[in-house]
Amino acid sequence: MAIMVPAWVDGTLQPVEKLAAHERGLRHKAISAFVIAEGKLLLQQRALGKYHTPGLWANTCCTHPQWDEPPQACAARRLDEELGITGLDLQHRGQVEYRADVGGGLIEHEVVEVFLAHAAPDLSITENRDEVMATCWISLSDLHTNLAQNPEDFTPWLRIYMAEHEGLILGDGAME
Repeated sequence: MAIMVPAWVDGTLQPVEKLAAHERGLRHKAISAFVIAEGKLLLQQRALGKYHTPGLWANTCCTHPQWDEPPQACAARRLDEELGITGLDLQHRGQVEYRADVGGGLIEHEVVEVFLAHAAPDLSITENRDEVMATCWISLSDLHTNLAQNPEDFTPWLRIYMAEHEGLILGDGAME
């Protein structure tokens, strides 16, 4: 069954098959979630079976809402589906837009609703191996060091988030 995402075609928001939206580079809706515990950010390494950016490290969760799915409901759904994480208080941090080549002739042109959640240090994580091959908790200073030394290990959107939108996403004492 094809996944239909909200995308703008000739200025009109309409359901478009997810792969087609990326092949055509259409501007489309997305969500990104960042989960923090004890001053560290939870990253996920994308499964090798993903059709773009396999094996790269990304923020905790990122996806596209289904047609008519509210962003916060989408973020909660995908945190559960990808990582088995439930019950977090997702705080809306704002909206960002980016356009990035993600390889294989595919373009992510996303209008992203960003969410942040604080978790207990003993947060239970159950990785869905179809989506996620690994997770890690990382400090912001270590993340910045790794991004500078090995940018090719990270998704284009995580590099963009940290370079251009870190204050919006993780500012105002969010990492404390």
